[in-house]
Amino acid sequence: MLYKDLCMPSKSFRLKGYSFMAHITRLPPPLPAHFLMHTDTNTDDDDVYSEASFGFDAASGIASSHTSHQDVSMRSASPTPSVMSVSSSFRAQAYKHEFGRGLNNYSEVYRLPADDEELERLDSQHVMFKEIMGNYHPKMAEVMADNVPGEPKAILDLGCGSGMWIMDAAKDFPNCSAVAVDLVPMQSLHMPPNLRSEVDDINLGLEHFYGDFNVVHSRLISSGIKDYAGLIDHIAFVLRPGGIIDLMEYDFHVYDEHHRRVEVDTNTIAGPWWARWMAFANDAARKRGGDVDAATHLYSWVKNHPMFEQVEYREFWIPCSPWKRDFPRHLSMIMRDDILAFSKAGRPLLLGNGVPDDVVRELEVNLEREQKAASQRHFVRLQCVWALKKQIT
Repeated sequence: MLYKDLCMPSKSFRLKGYSFMAHITRLPPPLPAHFLMHTDTNTDDDDVYSEASFGFDAASGIASSHTSHQDVSMRSASPTPSVMSVSSSFRAQAYKHEFGRGLNNYSEVYRLPADDEELERLDSQHVMFKEIMGNYHPKMAEVMADNVPGEPKAILDLGCGSGMWIMDAAKDFPNCSAVAVDLVPMQSLHMPPNLRSEVDDINLGLEHFYGDFNVVHSRLISSGIKDYAGLIDHIAFVLRPGGIIDLMEYDFHVYDEHHRRVEVDTNTIAGPWWARWMAFANDAARKRGGDVDAATHLYSWVKNHPMFEQVEYREFWIPCSPWKRDFPRHLSMIMRDDILAFSKAGRPLLLGNGVPDDVVRELEVNLEREQKAASQRHFVRLQCVWALKKQIT
């Protein structure tokens, strides 16, 4: 069922340079029937997408628009951000510590850390993604051109993580307004003046953003999203006509050298260890309510949505360790290190799902040994979809 667990509208308020969302519990009006999507149950999209194996030819204050569904007076202006201005009392509210890691204090669905160690992992991950697949949709510059008098172009990053992508975008398009949304405030000391950070749980809805953005970007957030198809519906209304939706997810599985899924379960504690660890993470995220199968349906959901056109699917197979000779070694090394850091970041997720501490440690120790020896010829599969919102006719 689409549009579940939603609230609207949301009031934003400022805390010395940051905006935070306080939801008012009022249900949104129903969407017109022709806008509602049918959940795709076909997991085999091989006949409807084009594959980009590795992609080494990779391409090179928010103003509410007249189409916004929310009164402008309820929105905060885009303030000059400063990470130093976030009060210690708010930081104490935003974070909690579990199993030795700092987690967000607002969502029981997303249980990966939001501490410095995790932000460093995400920074390195961004560098790898940028080199492999590029940073933007080919029409990004065209869509972000200053060609609408009185309406600044705007970019929204949902689940911004360390904020590397949205900071790149804010710098590359300095005349735009950029908004980064996550469960904790951005902590960068180098935020561009046209970027603001908002703390919000996007599972509660995006009605307060309807009609306000030209680009909506999100990647690797499915483990914290209850209803990803419903999120795509929201994004369709957040975007202005002609705007870009840019999504990337992975399916919480590991693949062998022939791109076949490595099938393991959580009933046995044995190698292959990265695939085994991922099986435990998949199970834990699913039980938390995360839509971990979203990557499999991503293309179908956007392709079949009546508000999108020029839908393109790309997928990238990244070696999990430096075993593949025709893949740049430095990128394989970054992926290996990302997996090692991710296995440590996943401790709260696994332990919180009831996996015994000694089992988690056994998985981590053997995974690290396996990865450093590059003894398994495994891939991570990243599935990416971008599209344009149809122009109003």
